[in-house]
Amino acid sequence: MVRANKKLKAASRWNPYAGRHDGLRASEYKVHPISRKTAIPMIVDKHYMKRIPPISVAFGLFKDEKLLGVITYGISASTTLRKGVCGDKNADNVYELTRLWISDDAPFNGESFLISQSIQRLDKEIIVTYAEIEQGHLGIVYQASNFFYCGLSSKFSDPRVKGLEHQHHTTYARGLNKQQLAEKYGEENVYYVDRPRKHRYVYFNAKKRRRRNLIKDLSYPILDYPKKFN
Repeated sequence: MVRANKKLKAASRWNPYAGRHDGLRASEYKVHPISRKTAIPMIVDKHYMKRIPPISVAFGLFKDEKLLGVITYGISASTTLRKGVCGDKNADNVYELTRLWISDDAPFNGESFLISQSIQRLDKEIIVTYAEIEQGHLGIVYQASNFFYCGLSSKFSDPRVKGLEHQHHTTYARGLNKQQLAEKYGEENVYYVDRPRKHRYVYFNAKKRRRRNLIKDLSYPILDYPKKFN
């Protein structure tokens, strides 16, 4: 764990993106809670991942009655993820920002506006999210929204079953260990694939003193934002 004083120093770094919503007039755009039923078609049809993530709460970016963006937050099924951010004692205080989609019709900085307006309405203080390196993402929108950059996600291998590669592994493997998977599908049909690593970002939705305490609990180092692909 990085020493607390170093993390607090890193947390105070000036962010050149902070507070900018160029091209978006806040008086013309509103962020409102939306139902899971409203969110799912937008993120499945329009988001590149094309599948339903964990969704506990969802918000939409509106201009008048037109929905121009969707953001969803959920409780990750991974206890490793939830405990890994700020330890066991904060595991139930973690949301994952699971999807973010913005229409091409939305103005510049629509994403960061939607993040900032929705995140302050959440009932949890720790938000973790990831930028997909394989999709060419650095997480610039999270940098613009004052998330801390906490390096790459941990290395994992995910199970695959021959003939079921079109399904996400959690569909057929959730709750099963290696031996149980082999017994269910046949050892010859089960293999493992390294999970692509992602850029990890963390945000603390808390007031000053509480925020400082959460930063001290952070299990990951706070690093400089990535600005180019490695």
